[in-house]
Amino acid sequence: MTITKMKREFKFLCLTLPDPNEGMSIENVQAFFSTTYPEISTATVTGPEAVGDKMVYRFERAIGAKG
Repeated sequence: MTITKMKREFKFLCLTLPDPNEGMSIENVQAFFSTTYPEISTATVTGPEAVGDKMVYRFERAIGAKG
């Protein structure tokens, strides 16, 4: 039996975002990507979901009214 560590992958809208650093917490990854994608800062994180050899986390945009 071989045990392999699953890599993390992040999804936002139709984008697949790589793991910037496997030592970072999910909250730190969210803050890291929010500099490029500001909507991620208010997104909720779902997952992880095992897909193949990866653990996939999804940033779901917050839905609300403007104003």
